[in-house]
Amino acid sequence: MGDFSSITVFEWCLLCIAAIGIGISKSGLSGISMVHVMVFAYVFGALPSTGVVLPMLIVGDISATFAFGRHANWSHVRRMLPPALVGVTLGWLFMSRMDEAVYQPVIGGIILSLTLVQIIRLWRTSFLESVPHSKWFSLAMGILVGVTTMMANAAGPIFAIYLLSLSVPKMEFVGTGAWFFLLLNVLKVPFSYQMGLIDLSTLNVKLVLIPLIPVGLWIGKSVVGRIPQKAFNTIILIFTAIAAIRLMI
Repeated sequence: MGDFSSITVFEWCLLCIAAIGIGISKSGLSGISMVHVMVFAYVFGALPSTGVVLPMLIVGDISATFAFGRHANWSHVRRMLPPALVGVTLGWLFMSRMDEAVYQPVIGGIILSLTLVQIIRLWRTSFLESVPHSKWFSLAMGILVGVTTMMANAAGPIFAIYLLSLSVPKMEFVGTGAWFFLLLNVLKVPFSYQMGLIDLSTLNVKLVLIPLIPVGLWIGKSVVGRIPQKAFNTIILIFTAIAAIRLMI
């Protein structure tokens, strides 16, 4: 469906909004990523859309590293990237054996559960206080990030929950996410290519949409810069819960 003539005007409008949404999500408002996940799945089909959107995500990641990368905390990247790569491999294996109707609601349920736990921790700071700093927690979350990014491009909310659980400051949150997802999405390319999900027939569509990604990033950066830390954390949790519910239904 990469031919211009096969995409309706309505679908083009949706795709433009989704491209802007990719940029906004890369500014730290990760829950908004469900917008482009839904739109690209609607236009191209759920499974093929994961390969269509991957190069656009990488463009967004590169833009985000220029805008926020200097704020990154590399200890989080180093801790999460190896288990995330294990998760990508597992997700690649699962995709050939499982139906999307089965695994997407499961992913949504996991994300929603993690969100509820984080909300409880905001009310009761002593609840599971030592868990986020344990090695097994970063290992489990890293694998979960890898699985969900490979199977549904839905890892942003999970990584957001991980950083929120560690009380990472706002700008460090965004900068760390920018570098982490740039590296992870590049590592996903061989897996998507092997599955035939990266298709040059959609290149013309992506060339039209890619310039809108920095526009979305600029919008997101303007918004995030004006949001206090506490409000930022609350917004992330709200968007994450919405993303989880959308996957479940």
